[in-house]
Amino acid sequence: MKIFPVILTILLSFTWGTTWSTPADPKDGHHEDVSHLCESHDDHDHQEEFDPGNTAFHHISDANVYSIGPWNIPLPCIVYAPGQGLDVFLSNKFDYDFMGHGDGKKSYKGYVLVGGSIHRISDAAFPQDAADVHVVADAEHHAYVCHQGTGYHLDAKSTADAGVFGGGITSFYDFSLTKNVMSMLIVFGLLAWMFFSIAGSYRERSGKAPKGIQSFIEPIFLFIQDEVAKPFLGAKYMKYLPFLMALFFFILGLNLFGQIPFFGGSNVTGNLAVTMVLALFAFLVTNLSGTKDYWEHIFWMPGVPAWVKTILTPVEVLGVFIKPVTLMLRLMANITAGHMVVIIFVGLIFLFGKSGDSMVGGFLTSIPAALLTLFMMSIELLVAFIQAFVFTILTASYIGAAVEEHHH
Repeated sequence: MKIFPVILTILLSFTWGTTWSTPADPKDGHHEDVSHLCESHDDHDHQEEFDPGNTAFHHISDANVYSIGPWNIPLPCIVYAPGQGLDVFLSNKFDYDFMGHGDGKKSYKGYVLVGGSIHRISDAAFPQDAADVHVVADAEHHAYVCHQGTGYHLDAKSTADAGVFGGGITSFYDFSLTKNVMSMLIVFGLLAWMFFSIAGSYRERSGKAPKGIQSFIEPIFLFIQDEVAKPFLGAKYMKYLPFLMALFFFILGLNLFGQIPFFGGSNVTGNLAVTMVLALFAFLVTNLSGTKDYWEHIFWMPGVPAWVKTILTPVEVLGVFIKPVTLMLRLMANITAGHMVVIIFVGLIFLFGKSGDSMVGGFLTSIPAALLTLFMMSIELLVAFIQAFVFTILTASYIGAAVEEHHH
C-alpha cells in the first residue's frame, strides 16, 4: 500500500502533463492572406540572428520529441479531430529540426510540429497527405505554415487548462506522449527499481548495517521522518508518511533527472501542469483530513467577536486555496528559472560570437560563460533538494494543522 501514493502521483501527473484540446467549429475553409510572409521567407536564405530568449524558452518547453545529445527519439503522437477520427503516428513524420526551433518540415494528416508541439492546420483546403511546409510568424507572433507559396492558419495550441494559460480552444484533441511524460515514466521506473531493491536489502540484511544505495537513502528517509513528519503530525505521522515520502522523492527525482546534461532536457517540475497536480494532492489530503476544529477555525473562529469574524473568515477561506497555489508556483518558478539561466549563460557564447562570425568573441566569452554555467548547475543541484524539502515540509505543516486536536 505504501507504493500506492507514488503510482497515483505518477498517473495524475501523466494525465495533466499530456496536452489535449477542446473541439471547436472548423474554420470556413478560406486561408488567411499571409502569403507575403511566405514570399519574404522565399526571398532570403540568410542565417537567422541568435535569440537567447527564444532559445531558452524552446529548451524548457515540453515537446513531442525526446533528445539525447544530438539524437532525437520520436515519440507517439495520438490526436483526434471530430470528423477526421483518431490518428496515431510517430513524431518523425514531421521531419523536424529539433536542433533549431523544433519546427517540422512536413505536415502529416493536416498536423504540423511548431516549437516541438503539435498544431492543426484549420484550413480544409490544405492537403491531408504529407506536404512540405515552413513555419512562419507575423508581427504578433501568430504561427502559420507556408506551402507552395501560400500561408495557412494554424489552430492555437491548447492544453487541459482550456486556454486559461494561453492555449486556446482548438479543433482537435491531443493525447500525445511528450518528453515530460516520458521523463516522469523513466523517473518512476528508476524510483520503483531503487525502492524495491532497498526493500529487498532490508529483508535480506535484517539487523545488519546498510550498504550501497541503502546507506544513502536511509539517512534521507529518516531525516524526512524525524524532522518533517513527526514534528508536524505527531502521533499520526505514520498515516501520512507514505504520502510525504512519495512527494519528496518524486519531486527530488524529477529535479535531479532534469539536470543531467544532454539527456532529454526535461523540465518536468518546471511545468505548471505537473506542479498543479502535486499541489492538488496536497490540497485534497489536507482538507479531506480536516477535523471539526479545523473547519470551525476557518469558517467561524471560537472566542472571536462576530464583527471580527466577518473579516477573518473570508481571509481564512481564501487561505485554503492560496496555500496549494503557492506550492504550485514556488516549485515551478524556482526550477524553471534555474534552467533558463543556465541556457542563457551558454547562449552568451553564440551571442558574442555572432553565431560563428566572430571566433574571437565566442572564444573570449566561452570561458566566463562555462564558469558561470558550472556555478549555476551547482546551485541548481542544491535547489533540487531544497525545493523537494520545502514542498514536503509545507505540505506536512498544512496537514498537521488540519488534523490537530484543539483544546479550548
